[in-house]
Parts: sequence; C-alpha cells; structure tokens
Amino acid sequence: MTMDGKLVSAYVKENVKQEVEGFIKDTGVTPALAVVVVGNDPASAVYVRNKHRACLAVGIASYEYALSEETTESELLALIRDLNQKPEIHGILVQLPLPRHISEEKVLLAIDPKKDVDAFHPTNVGRLVAGNYDFLPCTPAGVMELLRYYKTEIDGKHCVILGRSNIVGKPMAHLMLEANATVTVCHSHTKNLADITRQADILVVAIGKAEFVHADMVKPGAVVIDVGINRLPDGALAGDVATREVEAVASAITPVPGGVGPMTIAILMKNTLTAAKKQILEEK
Repeated sequence: MTMDGKLVSAYVKENVKQEVEGFIKDTGVTPALAVVVVGNDPASAVYVRNKHRACLAVGIASYEYALSEETTESELLALIRDLNQKPEIHGILVQLPLPRHISEEKVLLAIDPKKDVDAFHPTNVGRLVAGNYDFLPCTPAGVMELLRYYKTEIDGKHCVILGRSNIVGKPMAHLMLEANATVTVCHSHTKNLADITRQADILVVAIGKAEFVHADMVKPGAVVIDVGINRLPDGALAGDVATREVEAVASAITPVPGGVGPMTIAILMKNTLTAAKKQILEEK
C-alpha cells in the first residue's frame, strides 16, 4: 500500500482552514507566518513557494523576507528581533540551510520560542522531550499524522529510525516513544545495520543517501517511511529507500515525492495556527 502524503496533507489542511476561519471570526485576527530566506538556494526557493501556497489555501497570511547572500549575521538577527516584536506576526521560520558565514545556532536561538513554528528552539526541544509541548517539529509530526490516518498500529511495535538529526531522527524517536513504540535509533556508527532494520515493524529512514535501503534490509510486512529526498544524476528525485524493491516486501510505504514532504508543510500550517491561538490567549 502507498501512503499518500498529498491526500493526507489535504485532509489536515482542510481541518486547519476550517479552524482558521473560526479563529478569524472569533478574534478578528488572521494568523500570520513570516518566512525568511537568505541567498538563492534553488531547493529553498521551491520550499518557500510551497509554503506560501499552503498559507493561501488555509487562510493564513504569508510574509516573505528574501535577503541576499551577502546579508550579515547581525542584519539577519536584527530582522528576527523585529519580527519577534511584531504582534501581527505569529510564526517565524528561517529557511535552512543558511550561508556559511551565518551561525544557524545563533539564528534559531534568536527566534521567540512562542513564534518558533519549526520547533527548533532549545526551549521547544526540551518541551518535546518532557512531553509538554505547544509545537512539534513539522516532519516527525507529519509522519505521525500519516501513520494515524492509515491506522498503523504503533503501541508495542518496534520502530527503527535511520538517522539522528535534530530535525527528524531525534524528535521522531521521542514521538514514537510517546506513542508507546519500542525505539531503536541507528546512525553512521551503527554496526550490523541490516540486522537491526530487519527487526523493524515501522522503519523510518532519514539519512540523506539516495536509495540506501534495499529489500533485504526490510522485514516482510513492515511499514516503511521514507523521509529522504535526493536529486539523482539524471535529475530525477529519489528517496533514501529503493522504493520499487522495498514495496514488494513492505505492507505500506511512502512515495518520494508525494509522501512525507506534503505532510511537513501541512503541520507547519497547524503550528502557525497554534502559535496565533496561544499569543492571542496571552493578550487577554
């Protein structure tokens, strides 16, 4: 079975749209997202365009701040401080990666945790670990939405996660633990990797290596979530999983593109609405 991220993201966004309409009616406030882009990375441009379209679709105001490659770290931090102070802006997202002369850590720390709709600020990371959160990182939360929609049983299952990034792997592990899965996180230093991945009832792959996972690494009947997106030499897109091979073994698999990617943006919309609700509530 193919787990259709476009279908599920449309379902999530429709729910967000209805909530946004109710929120505007009740408060007179339109939730607003500011997206900051530094430089001319082509992949970032695509992501930003998709986020803008999603905002329009659900009724969220979208503001884009496109800065040149030469923008200094202090200039970017000044913009973030300004956005933090603007009551009409509820969510701030700085598109990564940033140019090398700018510290991602400093930039992420500068965003007000209440407006941190990516959930990358240490405050929000800590709240995720403690299980007392307002926002969830968009990609892992999108994976959980997909699994729920397709009624995938998580409780008591063995989830193996390939990759330990702060953006996907680590938060994914916490969300799976919260859902009562038994979790194993694998990475570049893991020994006998295939022996471990073959134990997974749910295999989440986020390592950034095109078609790394083959059928012999997957337990028959496993659910396989492919978070990766890679550009092949011929220009085609591929995930971290060799999809055609693995779909013959797995009970369910996400496609690339059209799997986890659309879910990430849908959760961003959900987080922006949550941020607006929290901020308006605090004002009262």
